[in-house]
Amino acid sequence: MAVRILLIDDDPRLVELITSYLAGHGFEVTHAPDGARGLALLARAVFDAVLLDVMMPGDDGVAVLRKIRADSAIPVVRLTARGDEADRGVGLELGADDSMPKPCSPRALLARLRAVLRRASPDAQGERLVVAGLAIDVSARSVRRDEREIELTGIEFDILVALARRAGRVVPRESLLSEAGRGDVTVGERTVDVHISHLRQKLGDDPRAPRLLKTVHGIGYVMAKDA
Repeated sequence: MAVRILLIDDDPRLVELITSYLAGHGFEVTHAPDGARGLALLARAVFDAVLLDVMMPGDDGVAVLRKIRADSAIPVVRLTARGDEADRGVGLELGADDSMPKPCSPRALLARLRAVLRRASPDAQGERLVVAGLAIDVSARSVRRDEREIELTGIEFDILVALARRAGRVVPRESLLSEAGRGDVTVGERTVDVHISHLRQKLGDDPRAPRLLKTVHGIGYVMAKDA
């Protein structure tokens, strides 16, 4: 599966250069020309990382970064024409994972992007994910907590894996089944909510105050990295 990147930038030449280069290295780039449209895309689709221009019309990159961090831990790399260390420090303080000067080498950008994606990934060994006290063996389709195996249905397991792979990041409700590879499932109004409710029960996550599978009202769900 391609790594999905959201590029929020109003420079058409840079957008074309980055999109073309990353596409040649297994990345799928979606472009938003301003912050408002970038935030709208984040609310309804799943991405693995964001490339965010600092200087844009409307909300600048600082304002957009604050809004992203209010809802999500998705990796963010800032693209800035301001070359001083003070600006870079401000971005990191606000929650950016890295900063790159503009214009930048696509090759250097790819290396930085891969680095932040590695740091953001849960502890994975092959097809084994270790997240929030759960040991998930994807190939064996098994889940253990404190050495106790937890029995899940097929779709519950697939949803859990989809959330675990993006631990700390919100997965929109309407995208969750497709992220879980379950396009075969007929989606009713509460299909995802019902499966999340069953997962919480089986994982021992208090439905009144869940700590593991949290609801982000009006958007979707996020799995805690630690619980």
